[in-house]
Amino acid sequence: MSKISGYHHLTLSTDGAQEDFDFYTKTLGLHSVKRTVLFDGVIPVYHLYYGSPNGDASTIITTFPFRKPGVYGRRGTNQSRAILQAIPVGAADFWVDRLNGRGIEAKKVTRFGTDRVIFAHPCGIPHELVESDSDKREPITNASQGIGKDHGIKGIYGSVVAVTDKTAMNDFLTIALPLELESSTDDGDVYRVPDSSGVIQRVEVITDRQSPQGTWTLSGGTIHHLALNTGDEESQLKLRAHIEGLGFTDISEQKDRNYFKSCYVRSPGGALFELAWTTPEGWTKDEPAGSIGKTLVFPPWFKDREDELREGLEQADFV
Repeated sequence: MSKISGYHHLTLSTDGAQEDFDFYTKTLGLHSVKRTVLFDGVIPVYHLYYGSPNGDASTIITTFPFRKPGVYGRRGTNQSRAILQAIPVGAADFWVDRLNGRGIEAKKVTRFGTDRVIFAHPCGIPHELVESDSDKREPITNASQGIGKDHGIKGIYGSVVAVTDKTAMNDFLTIALPLELESSTDDGDVYRVPDSSGVIQRVEVITDRQSPQGTWTLSGGTIHHLALNTGDEESQLKLRAHIEGLGFTDISEQKDRNYFKSCYVRSPGGALFELAWTTPEGWTKDEPAGSIGKTLVFPPWFKDREDELREGLEQADFV
């Protein structure tokens, strides 16, 4: 039995905190799920979470806005290339009109047999909204932003990963994780992420030998990692041991992210993957149910640094 059930979240390093918040909550209609700070290192940077109102796994996009520290990366090959989110069948035209009407260039294309809308985050990271006809998740609605159930984003569809060597990446995805290779075409290879609920989520792998090596560090303008959901700690640790036992030793020990527990592994194709599971308290650990994502919160280990961190953060109006 697979130790993975769908995606948990996707994480990007972006530019300005305000434009990031407005893009996800006002343009795309997602909800603020958590506002906290980067748990690693010493630089004060927001960690913003967006998704369904309750923060359901497989709907979450998280970002680190890096404008104030001025740390920027390079998008390229051997790196995750694009963020994919699922929308109802027939919703693509709505999103083309909405995005272009808000000054975000968007167009409708067909790739891997699906209609999708391609556009970019204000910091330049490619995004796609993919019409998914077998996605049972309820669309994320946002009445205040004019997004109803016929058009709302359903959650994560997947990600595009660019590599110079698809063979090595195939071994990692099918043997280490494991994902299922669904198709191989001129567009690239499509892998299905196992999901016990039957939701279709994927990793799309393309070959790119022309672009420069993409940045792997946390740095503005790049996708940092793709998090897969192991459901619980036992599955996470068993999968971690399996991956390491195969020789993929560039894998971290378990890290406490306050709301979930994580292990990170660098794939031979460059993309960083996370194995994650949500703790029993989850998002309600420091905010009451029904009111998550409303305040700036800090993990207990930053208690003595709260004033310092607040002072160092970029000014933004999260409403």
